Amino acid sequence: MIDSKMFNYKISDDDEFALLTVDIPENEKIKVEASSMATMDSHISMKTRSKGGIKRFFSKESFFINEFTADGAGGEISIAPALPGQIIHHKLNNDGPLFLQPAGYLASTMGVTTDLKWQGLKKGFFSGESFFLIKCEGQGDLWFNSFGAIFEVDVVGEYVVDTSHIVAFTDGLEYNIGRIGGYKSLLFSGEGFICRFSGQGKLWIQTKKPNAFIHWADAHRKVSRRG
Repeated sequence: MIDSKMFNYKISDDDEFALLTVDIPENEKIKVEASSMATMDSHISMKTRSKGGIKRFFSKESFFINEFTADGAGGEISIAPALPGQIIHHKLNNDGPLFLQPAGYLASTMGVTTDLKWQGLKKGFFSGESFFLIKCEGQGDLWFNSFGAIFEVDVVGEYVVDTSHIVAFTDGLEYNIGRIGGYKSLLFSGEGFICRFSGQGKLWIQTKKPNAFIHWADAHRKVSRRG
């Protein structure tokens, strides 16, 4: 187990089908993305809270989040993300927000606040991902997940990445959405839009693209014929 002040945690099979296990101290709470609890001790209680707001309606985020409390004694909970991939732990210390793609949030301690940041029509429309990012800030433990493995990049200056590969980035980075080449390349290269980061900060990138996998799976599915 890895010591994280109040909360101990373990990440199993972190490169493929990761599972997060957290020891919740007595009478403490942890926030978990809806539908992500895999197992828990019997004395842990759960409350579902609405995250609400008109912004949630237009994002890919769930309207709800679950709070798990270790009543009367410390307890263990296992958390499984929806997508097969890696789980990353990030410690927030009131040192600026971290921005996540909507599907990236997995769990956090109570000192971490989450809200949706509007990207603007241009960035949201052309990225093809979402009009919103999840803004995480405060003090505490944050866990986020990916589709595939994650690698970190320390950006100084400029860095270009396909929008579908972005998992998270720190507040020191600015970004603009664009394309590689002309419209012919956009339509037929299969590359889509890119995000051009600038400044200084950290960027987390996933090795797989959900949309590319969906298109691949759809092309190989069996189609029943009538008659």
